[in-house]
Amino acid sequence: MPHRKSLLILNERDPEHPRAGGAEIHVAEIFSRLADRGYSVHQLSAGFEGGLEKTTLSGVSIERVSPLLRYYASVPGRLRRARRSGEFDLVVECLNKVPFYAPLFAGVPVLALCHHLFGEVAFAQVAPPIAAAVWLLERGIPRAYRSTRFLAISESSKADLVARGVASDQIVVSHPGITRPALAVDLEAKRPSRIVCLGRLEAYKRVDLLLQAGARLVERFPDLEIVVIGRGPERETLERLAARLGLAAQTRFTGFVSNEERDALLASARVCAFPSEKEGWGLGVIEANALGTPVVASDAPGLRDSVRHEETGLLVEPGNVDALAHALARLLEDSPFARSMRRQAHAWSQRFDWDRAADEMAAAIDDAIAAAIAARTTA
Repeated sequence: MPHRKSLLILNERDPEHPRAGGAEIHVAEIFSRLADRGYSVHQLSAGFEGGLEKTTLSGVSIERVSPLLRYYASVPGRLRRARRSGEFDLVVECLNKVPFYAPLFAGVPVLALCHHLFGEVAFAQVAPPIAAAVWLLERGIPRAYRSTRFLAISESSKADLVARGVASDQIVVSHPGITRPALAVDLEAKRPSRIVCLGRLEAYKRVDLLLQAGARLVERFPDLEIVVIGRGPERETLERLAARLGLAAQTRFTGFVSNEERDALLASARVCAFPSEKEGWGLGVIEANALGTPVVASDAPGLRDSVRHEETGLLVEPGNVDALAHALARLLEDSPFARSMRRQAHAWSQRFDWDRAADEMAAAIDDAIAAAIAARTTA
């Protein structure tokens, strides 16, 4: 009987965390599938108010440590204990918040799952001292992870790692999948003049640019609607901006919604906007495409990988409100061009599947273990 691989995942948030986002969806979808295939999967995450210290979600055992600083401080000790007990065959470290430097403590192979690194974008996200700490910790990745295999979720994330000094042959790229919407859509049906924006309301997502662009479009599209789906710390600031721009009547902030309501809103929109400064991939892009909704996005890391310019959406210069407004107007027009883009967006979305992503993760795990064994034999 083959050995049942035992995995430890390091990720600050688990799917039930109130600030869980695309990275947590990605981890949950893939590793719940690997649990179904017989892997033993344990995840160490930060606790949160109301969260159980231990729970199991879709076959993945979750252990939570609170508060946040204690969580990060506890990781080296937890890895050393696991090393002594031999309970795990491999550690999967999620590189999307603060690096854990797992290869220095794990004593078993480490696979670094890179959604994205922050770099200087951290300074737009958190207080300067914290941003500086994240920036400095990321600078040490090439040295600390020099013998580590990486799985990046986009070509942009791989390019970022290579630019920082990680060898290209250490990195494989595997795009996330999506959960197919249950809602059937008529790609030729007329839709209202609606723009949807989907994602956590964080500063670097630049939803403010969408609102500024919307203010330029109201005269041309008097029945314009802007629907902002998601929650996050920027909501009140964005609501005040919408009011200041005279868009209060045209803009709706939904907060958290069910998958069914999200899909219904996406399927009824002419365009979905992603003005973010940086993403690991663009899960929401493909989710919108699956409902026949093309996107307008910043020509930024991650988004330029998930959007096929002039086919499934339009890419614009990051931070350029006029360019964003112009591109949104092209898709708000109920034109043959816009309807053609709906069909192409829907076709593009069919390529992305969670089972395929789980297959590629399993192959990366095997490769990381084999590489570690080979390194030990030749040492």
